[in-house]
Amino acid sequence: MNLCFFVSDLHGRFDRFEKLFRQIKINKPSALFIGGDIFPHAMDFKAKNGNAGDFLSGFFMENLIDLKKFLGDLYPEIFLILGNDDGKFREKDMIEYSAEGFFHYIHFEKKPFLGFDIYGYSYIPPTPFRLKDWEKYDISRFVDPGCSSPEDGWHSIDINNEELKYSTIAEDLKSYIKNSDLSKSIILFHSPPYNTKLDRAALDGVMVDYVPVDPHIGSIAIRKFIEISQPYLTLHGHCHESSRLTGEWRDKIGKTLCLSAALESPALAIIKFDINNPEKCERQIL
Repeated sequence: MNLCFFVSDLHGRFDRFEKLFRQIKINKPSALFIGGDIFPHAMDFKAKNGNAGDFLSGFFMENLIDLKKFLGDLYPEIFLILGNDDGKFREKDMIEYSAEGFFHYIHFEKKPFLGFDIYGYSYIPPTPFRLKDWEKYDISRFVDPGCSSPEDGWHSIDINNEELKYSTIAEDLKSYIKNSDLSKSIILFHSPPYNTKLDRAALDGVMVDYVPVDPHIGSIAIRKFIEISQPYLTLHGHCHESSRLTGEWRDKIGKTLCLSAALESPALAIIKFDINNPEKCERQIL
């Protein structure tokens, strides 16, 4: 059995990460997938942790170093992406630490693992939130009622204005993965696919300028991509309340199994699965 862990949306909570690292030491998985929203909000981190230092170079990396010393050759392969609450200015540091071998930063990358191809993609469709580093138009320059465009917000780094205006998730996926055979691929997305059990937000009855707001906040482009390409397994986060509203943290699009580890709770959700038999996965709440 090749045990894998999947978590997402830990938002820099020390207690969640400590529970995760403890479970890794106990269960010794072959791989850990982290689906974005890794970092705390800057002000939250400063308020709660005082002068504890930078989350990445301090708490996160110190724990990975400790984990590697403890597990030795059993240290898991770690695949991760950033999420929409993670400032894109962090990407440079993630790439540098990835080169040191502690984890694989796989946004727009492809890595082999146990006969599978691992891909990662961070962008989500436009939201009402102000940080726009990881937001793109979905399939066209349409923005849902109540949301704001990728140009109308704050970015932690300079982004080309033409990219903000005209780049889409649909075009990204087309150029990134092209026509690859995905029957042996695992794709780590931050956004869930649209109109599934994984993208349901608590927006029932909400109106903006007399227009009802769509309670499904996932990506149409990602859903269409999964429908056509049928990857082996997709992993998602972002929509915390969906599992409470739908009662499900897993769904299927054709033959593709889709899992979400986002959780509307202070607790930690770990999805544990055998890479060769993910249908028998389980979700543990700690």
